[in-house]
Amino acid sequence: MLADKRILLIIGGGIAAYKALDLIRRLQDRGAHVIPVLTRAGEQFVTPLSVSALAGTAVHRDLFDLTSEAEMGHIQLSRSADLVVVVPATADLMGKMAQGLANDLASTLLLATDTPVLVAPAMNVRMWQHPATRRNVETLTADGVSFVGPTEGRMACGEFGPGRLAEVEDIVAAISAKLSEGPLLGKRILVTSGPTHEPIDPVRYIANRSSGAQGAAMARALRDLGAEVVFITGPASVRPPEGVQVVMVETAAQMSQAVEAALPVVAGVFAAAVSDWRVVNASDRKLKKSKDGLPVMQFAENPDILKRVSQMGKGRPQLVVGFAAETNDVIENATAKRLRKGCDWIVANDVSPATGIMGGSENAVVLISDQGAEVWPRMSKDSVARQLAERMAAALAQ
Repeated sequence: MLADKRILLIIGGGIAAYKALDLIRRLQDRGAHVIPVLTRAGEQFVTPLSVSALAGTAVHRDLFDLTSEAEMGHIQLSRSADLVVVVPATADLMGKMAQGLANDLASTLLLATDTPVLVAPAMNVRMWQHPATRRNVETLTADGVSFVGPTEGRMACGEFGPGRLAEVEDIVAAISAKLSEGPLLGKRILVTSGPTHEPIDPVRYIANRSSGAQGAAMARALRDLGAEVVFITGPASVRPPEGVQVVMVETAAQMSQAVEAALPVVAGVFAAAVSDWRVVNASDRKLKKSKDGLPVMQFAENPDILKRVSQMGKGRPQLVVGFAAETNDVIENATAKRLRKGCDWIVANDVSPATGIMGGSENAVVLISDQGAEVWPRMSKDSVARQLAERMAAALAQ
């Protein structure tokens, strides 16, 4: 998939820059040609010599390098690749991109390019969560820039949280997906997955048995057909797929906000098992046994994400696919749900304990549309995802 592809790799100035060296090697192993651009800040973490040795070509460093400009001007350089990749994308570099600044070679290339851009952010957790960074991410997403990561983990500064550079294999998968020749190439698709956790107190929560396996399988299948996938997941037991933009949430309210931020998309797949209710009077301290009896919990309805997106009018995705987990009267209940929510398709299944489907590796679904109910045989969740993704590709091509 990457054979003879030209990738312009911009290496930003962060401790994670050393992983760009591994990325160069892995891309070359897959047949890609890597053209490296090293920022001045990046030189504080990796040397031009090491980058050049691995890439097998000269490193571009200076906007006003007369030799480089004579051989290949920065405008031509910005448009000579199949994909521009920024690793690591620092808060500073993303800020320049979002504001259209061009005061060095890297930012000038990013402003001048007409080539797709993929960025892998890496920064301190507080920097990633800062409102300015969140605004820049929203701006870049709206401009068509693709993201891979960041992930959550321990950082060089000693803090723990979101902001860690995505694993190199995940970045390679994202690059492969961007350069895919599949039928969904260039289409941005949203997938929700996993359960939500609704707090009772700091220790306890309301949840369900969803593993997130079917949602993760859908994200992989759509990615493999070339789609740019935004994967919004609750606290699932299944690892998020590689090569997609992952947004981690916990509650239904957080998932609703993440979906809103991800729009617009051409299609949405709502596979998450979102809790219908939340505890209004959740305690900020662990509830203790009391002689006064059992605690009284007050409930309120959570946002109906599927219904809101299905009925949003202007800006509605071209195709909205919901999921219905039922324990009885599967077709009847799911058909009523499709009409009630207003989505195009419903993927329904029987999750009664005897089926072993919820939390298992297989699924048996019924695809419900305005054409009626189509019963699919029991198969692996990956097979269900591939078949549904291909059906979506055909529908979006019409």
